[in-house]
Amino acid sequence: MVKMTIGAAAFWLASFASAAIAQDYPTRPVTMVVPFAAGGPIDVLGRMLAPALGEALGQPVVIENMSGGGGMPGAYRVSQAPPDGYQFVLGSIGTHTLSPLSSKKPLYNPASDFAPVILVAEIPLVLMVRKDLPVKNLQEFVAYARANQAKMQFGSGGTGTSAHIGCLLLNQAIGVEVIHVPYRGGGPALGDLVAGRLDYMCNYISLAAQAVEAGQVGALAIFSRERSPVMPSLPTAAEQGLSGVDAYTWNAIFLPKGTPPAIVARLNAAVSRAMDSPAARTRLDKLGLDIPPAPRRTPDYLGQYVAAEIAKWGPPIKASGVTEE
Repeated sequence: MVKMTIGAAAFWLASFASAAIAQDYPTRPVTMVVPFAAGGPIDVLGRMLAPALGEALGQPVVIENMSGGGGMPGAYRVSQAPPDGYQFVLGSIGTHTLSPLSSKKPLYNPASDFAPVILVAEIPLVLMVRKDLPVKNLQEFVAYARANQAKMQFGSGGTGTSAHIGCLLLNQAIGVEVIHVPYRGGGPALGDLVAGRLDYMCNYISLAAQAVEAGQVGALAIFSRERSPVMPSLPTAAEQGLSGVDAYTWNAIFLPKGTPPAIVARLNAAVSRAMDSPAARTRLDKLGLDIPPAPRRTPDYLGQYVAAEIAKWGPPIKASGVTEE
């Protein structure tokens, strides 16, 4: 009986302390880990959200880039951080689905080693090509790739990222095998595409829109069911006769496992408020990011979403034979 009383008292004290900490959180700057190189699409998204999020939290949000490994090292760092709310990761379908599924020895379990906070955005991928590739549309690209696959290269922000798997799905759909060149983020990969050292890549529409507008690359297709208002003249792959290539990515925020629910709720509310701020929303909409409605912004929804994505992508990745040491 004494043991039960002591146990109950300890539980009560722990709960009280957790609630007290959460009530004051945050009392100092918080760190957003972006697990890819600076200048890439996830980095751009993080830097767009940071000012509004800092305002909502009442503390500065410091961005730290930790690139490489398909985003897993950066996400792993957060999984091992103290569960106090002061370090979180801006994850993606790459860090929390594709990279772990593609790795022989994943650094973490994306479904159980994090506290899900909020789904931030869903983004279609676009097929971009070097400016001097002699093709004008998807049909011409397919013909060119089939004839020249042995000497072509495509790039991505790392093995297991959405950009890698997106182009892999494209290659499988058109029946080619092309060398994959992984980078430490989408920004460096785009730089080599612009320089002509890569032939193509499949990446965020936000990245594609800026590069196309600047006249740096060509865009041939969007891998979504409908055209995007950001690039309304860009046809879908299906419109051009290629079905079955539904390639997209998403971004979400995760805290370390064991973070008190009250802190998760506080960060969730702050991020949601930041997403809805007029300045941030205008910039996000211009980049073609689909912002989820309120019912899809809860921690529980994100947890279920990640589990569903793992179940969806596990079989095709296993069948593709893609593995990373």
